[in-house]
Amino acid sequence: MLDHNNLHFISSTLTHWYKFNKRELPWREIHDPYRIWISEIILQQTRVAQGFDYFVRFTHQFPDIKSLAMANEDEVLKCWQGLGYYSRARNLHAAAKQIVENFNGEFPPSYNDILSLKGIGEYTAAAITSFAFKLPFAVVDGNVFRFLSRYFGIHTPIDSGAGKKEFAQLANALLDPNQPDLHNQAIMEFGALQCTPNAPDCANCPLADSCFAKEHNLIASLPVKGNKTKVTHRYFHHFIVLSNGILLLNKRTKKDIWQNLYEFPLYESSDPMELPDIIQTEWFQSLTHQKSFQIITQSNEIKHLLSHQTIHAFFYIIKIDGQIPASPPFLQITTDELSQYAVSRLTERFIKKFSQNLDSLKNEYNFTSN
Repeated sequence: MLDHNNLHFISSTLTHWYKFNKRELPWREIHDPYRIWISEIILQQTRVAQGFDYFVRFTHQFPDIKSLAMANEDEVLKCWQGLGYYSRARNLHAAAKQIVENFNGEFPPSYNDILSLKGIGEYTAAAITSFAFKLPFAVVDGNVFRFLSRYFGIHTPIDSGAGKKEFAQLANALLDPNQPDLHNQAIMEFGALQCTPNAPDCANCPLADSCFAKEHNLIASLPVKGNKTKVTHRYFHHFIVLSNGILLLNKRTKKDIWQNLYEFPLYESSDPMELPDIIQTEWFQSLTHQKSFQIITQSNEIKHLLSHQTIHAFFYIIKIDGQIPASPPFLQITTDELSQYAVSRLTERFIKKFSQNLDSLKNEYNFTSN
């Protein structure tokens, strides 16, 4: 049996610590469910320092549910560009449409209704419900997992079904029902700033004297994760095709990473592959329409790390003699139009470098942008 007096002591200690140590952030001290929702989705898989500017930009461009629902998906993805995990943006867009269609454009106050929205799981539903509507639903994110496992000495893997159930029950038992919004903010902030993954500040921790992990020297061992993710390797060969002032873009429409983002024509191989071998493929012959071409430059390998994948990317700039006929699925655009399209962080990094070298390429290879 849990000692309720001790649970009350822990919660009050966390909220007291929070009042003096919290970061001032634009999605705090508000009860607007729309802005709280946007902040929570942005902060999934994203550090606060990076997410801050995106939150400001996103809520400026889409200030309410209706403006987000009415937007074009390309606009939403472009605004999200650089944050990664683009399914979050697509789900935001879809959920905004759900709210307009099913709830008359008003954010639903019910936990179950919020949970029914696209892209919202138990954690996000609890966060919105407690922060916006002050209802007693405990949040359990990575910071909460870490604090609870260390403080109570829980060795059940956090990524197991049993672990998720155990931690959820404990978090709800610890929750202060009179101020669930303050409690949830406090416990998450405590994990983010005090009980950090590496080198937690135990010397100044107000709960150090009763922390199981501190007493038993298990801080580095908790929390426990049971499943190790297998990382797959993919080899991306992107071709920037320049022809009479235009270049080619393709939209990724399959259910894969970066769905509905744009990229340069891509040849993917399961193993490392050299350029001379790619040039001999039917894909490359179709891309160039068997016209003569010139390799202007090629990049070194660029490694792009995702949660379960490592992308080994190469970019090749080639100039085609004459004009390439328009052929789906490729779009023909000018280099000046390139910035209008939402691309992955990987492609964005290359475009910045490509743009810096574009003037010299124009002069050296007589390439002009219309």
